Amino acid sequence: MWEYEHSIETTATPEAVWRLWADVPSWGTWNAEIEKIEIDGPFAAGARITMTPPGDDPIVLRLAEAVEGERFVDEARFGDLLLRTVHRIERIDGSRIRVVYRMEITGTGADEAGPQIGPGITADWPDTLAALVAVAER
Repeated sequence: MWEYEHSIETTATPEAVWRLWADVPSWGTWNAEIEKIEIDGPFAAGARITMTPPGDDPIVLRLAEAVEGERFVDEARFGDLLLRTVHRIERIDGSRIRVVYRMEITGTGADEAGPQIGPGITADWPDTLAALVAVAER
């Protein structure tokens, strides 16, 4: 298994962050790694998200879990590999939260493939999280 986690603290409310996450068609406004994105239904477990990074082929994600105001989990399969990304909101105190993104790559060959593909997938997370909370704080 390969794993990576990045987090950022903010004064944004959990509700503000959740609204941005649940508005999938607008993800490109705070995530520069999205050229086009679509969801096949409501932002809930079982929904499929088709995300196209700039200059790349579309990636299909499945929402494995969505708990309003707390977390959502998306999964992508590439052959025998499962790329699972957990997005969660942790309360720090009455005025601050931590927004956490965690990727886990599992499956046959994950120990070899994870270090090869994982860092490229997660490299933009610091910028993406900074942009997400900047919008949420407004």
